[in-house]
Amino acid sequence: MSVNGLDRIGAAVSDTLIPRPRESSPGDGPGLALTARTRVHAGAEAAGVLAWLRREVGSAIGLPLERGGESDAQIRLSVDPGAGLSPEGYRLVVDSEGASVIGHDAAGVFYGAQTLRQLLPADVYRGAPPVGAEWVLPAVSITDTPRFRWRGAMLDIARHFQPKREILRFVDLMAMHKLNVLHLHLSDDQGWRVQIRRYPKLTEEGSWRTESQVGAVRPPVFDGRPHGGYLAQDDVREIVAHAAERHVRVVPEIDVPGHSRAAIHAYPELGEAGRVPVGTQWGIFEEVLAVTDGVLDFYRNVIDELLELFPSPFFHIGGDECPKAQWKDSPSAQQRIREEGLADEHELQSWFIRRLDQHLASRGRRMVGWDEILEGWLWAGQDGPRAPEGEREGLSAGAAVMSWRGEEGGVAAARAGHDVVMAPTETSYLDYRQSESEDEPVKVGTLLRVEDVYLSEPVPEGLSPQEAEHVLGAQVNVWTEHIDTPRRLDYMVFPRLSAFAEKVWSAGARDYAEFEPRLRAHLLRLDAAGVEYRPLEGPRPWQTRPGVIGRD
Repeated sequence: MSVNGLDRIGAAVSDTLIPRPRESSPGDGPGLALTARTRVHAGAEAAGVLAWLRREVGSAIGLPLERGGESDAQIRLSVDPGAGLSPEGYRLVVDSEGASVIGHDAAGVFYGAQTLRQLLPADVYRGAPPVGAEWVLPAVSITDTPRFRWRGAMLDIARHFQPKREILRFVDLMAMHKLNVLHLHLSDDQGWRVQIRRYPKLTEEGSWRTESQVGAVRPPVFDGRPHGGYLAQDDVREIVAHAAERHVRVVPEIDVPGHSRAAIHAYPELGEAGRVPVGTQWGIFEEVLAVTDGVLDFYRNVIDELLELFPSPFFHIGGDECPKAQWKDSPSAQQRIREEGLADEHELQSWFIRRLDQHLASRGRRMVGWDEILEGWLWAGQDGPRAPEGEREGLSAGAAVMSWRGEEGGVAAARAGHDVVMAPTETSYLDYRQSESEDEPVKVGTLLRVEDVYLSEPVPEGLSPQEAEHVLGAQVNVWTEHIDTPRRLDYMVFPRLSAFAEKVWSAGARDYAEFEPRLRAHLLRLDAAGVEYRPLEGPRPWQTRPGVIGRD
């Protein structure tokens, strides 16, 4: 069916849905008009989706969407594992008699309900209806299923803290795009962001810093303002419950053994050089954790408290950018190397990571870490020779690798039989510059435009079909050194997140010329939702940051 041959209703279906559904065809007739008499019904397994639909869509369109019976309701939601759909898949059919959403599971019903919402005018993303609005679902038949199991976004709340209300909003926007993993980066050199009852000083002393670097100029300049904040455990419970209702899994990250300056500030015995201030600059600090039994017990206790809060099967332990200089000069680290028969400090890091991997496995959870967790036993990264295969203890079978320094770590892990999440910097880092214009605020990293995100391929070339099965999916990473407000977060994330969402949900070839008109229509939804995205043509005057210097 050619674009030129579409009627108005068909065009609304084919040209505005993001992510693009696997199969879509216009139906006959005028579709379904929603009125005060419209009734809704859901089977028991879809009851949570119905509650979401009535609350979110009902308030937006100003209609009660009263409950009805299965036979007299106009909108019907149900779970049917025997409907021939894949996990998270759904079938949506709208005609003049009603709208039916059938999902393989509750997640599939939820994604079908998200598509149903997109079929309505963009004002359905407001909190209340505009005057005179009419709500008509076009006649259509859609069958859809996601390409990947892991469709994620990492939000760094350690560098600049985002309060609970912003995280809840971020989850809503992820769910709007059918993303299903929120990776929360909860600790770093510049702040510890989650309450641990057993170790209160982590938040009493480690959750704030005296000032923050502004931009990336050298020598650094600072703002002179204290910055801090953290999530109480009840905040975490609320975020996890909110996300679960929207079929988003929250994966916590506590970064070790590097990027730990805030923890060492709170508990100096964790480090190798006594008390240090919470980091105020961006970059990599030399301070690392000691590799003593006491430090391992400390982090096992931290992990155990967090496992009570986060039911996700995955727990992220970081493992990236760990300098080795302190270990080279540390008597306790050198003693550990000798006692364990390790070759060097790279193998010492691998030994440390494996202890936490084993602890998580004993709790029935799976460790995930940045691709440095392969170093010292399988892969030496970009700076050293490959480690001898078969000679060193590796990760547990359930451990997964997040490949960020290009694709090489993901390829090595997949070939070794480990699951992989692809997040290479050049296609996945949403703190990177969006143009080379002088108006682009705080330009760092390499150029990453909407089309670059959209057209990149998550599965690396050269993997066999069996190896490619280990690619769980992909995620984008939102590092917040230069993202200090919710408005700045909107600008850096959207609409690149919309492009990413289609890449990880939709199968088949991707053509940016076909995608862009749908994206422009989708921006009206973001407008209605109050998202202050970056216009495709470039920043608005108030979105620039004159005088704040980035880096190449």
